Amino acid sequence: MDIDKEEKIKRSIACIILAIIVSVVLMIVIKYQVDGETNMPFSLKKITIISTAEGTALENIEDMRWNEQINQSNDIYLFIDKNEDYKKNAVIDNAVIENVKILKSPNKGTVKTYMPSSNDGRIFEYNDRFLVDNSLTYKGAKVSNEKTLEVCNQGGRVAIRIANVNLATYTSNDDEQINHDGTLIAKTETTNEDIQFSVGFDFIISINNIKYKTNIKLDLPKGNILKDGRTQIELTDLDDLVFKRIN
Repeated sequence: MDIDKEEKIKRSIACIILAIIVSVVLMIVIKYQVDGETNMPFSLKKITIISTAEGTALENIEDMRWNEQINQSNDIYLFIDKNEDYKKNAVIDNAVIENVKILKSPNKGTVKTYMPSSNDGRIFEYNDRFLVDNSLTYKGAKVSNEKTLEVCNQGGRVAIRIANVNLATYTSNDDEQINHDGTLIAKTETTNEDIQFSVGFDFIISINNIKYKTNIKLDLPKGNILKDGRTQIELTDLDDLVFKRIN
């Protein structure tokens, strides 16, 4: 009987220890799902969004000075900073924007995603050869360069344009000049509510062959571009963005 009692005590102790181990593991897993990585070598520190619009001349209409197709642009810059408290050597292998999804469509226009142009001049062009199909990769390099799709391996920025194309047409003979910005939209029967949309995309930073991913959701365009023409917004409170390791 004493032997049986001793065995029961041992089994009870073993079960208690196993339950504690399982509980600790579950707590660690749950905390990671909520908080993600807490000491990454690099982190996303700022998102800058520049919203505006511009007209593209269409075929001339007799007795009409202006016949413009209006496109609304949102140029998004993601700034990656080095964690100075991280003591080990680390470099950025690449940074990837992928799986851009329209979460809420605008009432007017069509949302398209563009990579920076490799041509001289403007950073972005409304050209189908610069459309992003599924992902946009910036390779680690000595300096950041949007046109060559490179990001500084010690911290830099990457850029992408999410645009609402062909949202309206402005045909008129009234104006001597027009501003190629958001105020051009206000000259059509289009409201701020008509052009509002929401997108989401994954952002992946590969550091020393380890990938860290988060999901970013944005409401676009930012501000009242119909009134202000052009807005620039900086998002610095990014605590809700959780980076997790992926294979």
